[in-house]
Amino acid sequence: MAAQDAATILVVEDEVAQLETLRYNLEKEGFRVVAADDGEEGVLVAREEMPDLVVLDWMLPTLSGIEVCRRLKSSSETSDIPVIMLTARGEESDRVRGLEIGADDYVVKPYSMGELIARIRARLRKTRPSAVGKTLAFEDISIDTEQHRATRADKPLKLGPTEFRLLTVFMERPKRVWSRDSLLDRVWGMDADVDLRTVDVHVGRLRKVLNSDGARDLIRTVRGAGYSLDSDA
Repeated sequence: MAAQDAATILVVEDEVAQLETLRYNLEKEGFRVVAADDGEEGVLVAREEMPDLVVLDWMLPTLSGIEVCRRLKSSSETSDIPVIMLTARGEESDRVRGLEIGADDYVVKPYSMGELIARIRARLRKTRPSAVGKTLAFEDISIDTEQHRATRADKPLKLGPTEFRLLTVFMERPKRVWSRDSLLDRVWGMDADVDLRTVDVHVGRLRKVLNSDGARDLIRTVRGAGYSLDSDA
């Protein structure tokens, strides 16, 4: 079973056996998996779930994988989500077309599951580093996601579990403005029955701990939008 802060992988694949093989192996590696079995559904699920990465088959019903990728990459909401395309088409021209449309990587069938997972982890190190146990740093704040430790100016920060997850989300994407809905989904989970005001409460608690020694406030409140970890706060 995936941990609450596990990276979410969207698999868009219409072959049931292939989909279940991918689901099994990705979940075994600790990822949270959501799935779609045609192109239209793939676009919808990507917009609803905002996964950390998409594994996308080229040949799909309703919309081709190329068109799904094009739509995801042309939308400001989903353009930053890495896309790894799976295809039996191994010709150079097809690979070039996939990369030109915005795919971040390209794996030709039949492929090694170990290689695919390695490629997924390589992409996540860039976009969701906490999911692969990497130390995060911004200004004088540092987080070790494996040891579950956080410091500011080399002094330990006493954070509760929720505040630690919240800081981790901010540290993964400094300067990004996170809406309360996005923070709710990422920190508490899609199915959590939590009021949006709870986000404000925990951001307030996090801010209090970060600034306990009179340090500069790095959490920026963006009126009507949300919060950001920003050196210009």
